[in-house]
Amino acid sequence: MQRGFQVGLPLLVIQLFQCGFGNISPVTMAVFGFNIYLYVFPAASPIQACVSLEEVYRFKEWHRLLLSPLHHMDDLHLYVNMVSFLWKGNMLERRLGGSWFLYLLSVFSLLTGLVYLLVQMLMIKLMQRSDRLVEFIDLPSLSSECVVGFSGVLFALKVVSNHFNPGDVTHILNIRVSNRFASWVELVLIYLIVPSSSLVGHLAGILVGLMYTLGPLKIIMETCAELVSSGGNRPFNSSSGFNTREEGAAGSSHPAEGYAAEDTSNYSESYIARMSEEEQIEMAIRNSLKDQERTRQKDTGFIPGEDEDEETLKKPEEEQTQQDTKRSCRKRTK
Repeated sequence: MQRGFQVGLPLLVIQLFQCGFGNISPVTMAVFGFNIYLYVFPAASPIQACVSLEEVYRFKEWHRLLLSPLHHMDDLHLYVNMVSFLWKGNMLERRLGGSWFLYLLSVFSLLTGLVYLLVQMLMIKLMQRSDRLVEFIDLPSLSSECVVGFSGVLFALKVVSNHFNPGDVTHILNIRVSNRFASWVELVLIYLIVPSSSLVGHLAGILVGLMYTLGPLKIIMETCAELVSSGGNRPFNSSSGFNTREEGAAGSSHPAEGYAAEDTSNYSESYIARMSEEEQIEMAIRNSLKDQERTRQKDTGFIPGEDEDEETLKKPEEEQTQQDTKRSCRKRTK
């Protein structure tokens, strides 16, 4: 069924022009467009796509877990979610990489529905055993609640985003809130401002995000990615931080130390003058061995690592050369 023209759609178009099409990452843009497409041409009505304990668990309509995050009740619901997704998705995709971000979205979309059903089931069980909880929460409305929309996934993405910037501050209704608690504060405020919103659905998103940042979910996702990839190479760049090249560079407090043993030809004369006699001798030995090894490789065409037997035969010769070079260096220094 095709929907008519509504105010939320032109507002989204205006938002896109304000952001700039070139500034939006490809996966974020594709998911953004797919949500709009399914709103205009839905695969199912919101009532047929929503997730509830009764519909999914009792009537075994498991396909709702896939449909629910991609459908919205009305155009304003779509607008609020997609504007939030543009910011979160763009930032996380640039940090995690497009492939991993798409993988993350797929897992989060499925898990938020499953966790929602588990939390809803636990809450119903607890309320049935406690009369005090029943006074605060309407049990019939909770058991029949049916959620639809991208909000749960957005809460999961918010937890991941805040995990990368734990020391930053988020402003919620002009209130400064630490990123560590921003998701929880937003959960309560949204429920107080919009009582019709799903408290359990948003809570499920937070729990999924915590399963990724603090729990085993990230490890499981990386393991599955390794099993699927050919040759055991990871097809995705899971950043959680995780640019290994940057970590390797930052992990050494003295980067020059890693190159000192490999190449000393770039050191200045003043630097060499500050070295002790033994250090100068060792440096001269390394340079001499390198020059002799390069000459031998050019003459024989030998490539290190291809013939271990030949490398083994050369070791006594190199030891003798090292001793001769050390004697000559000592004579020069005397």
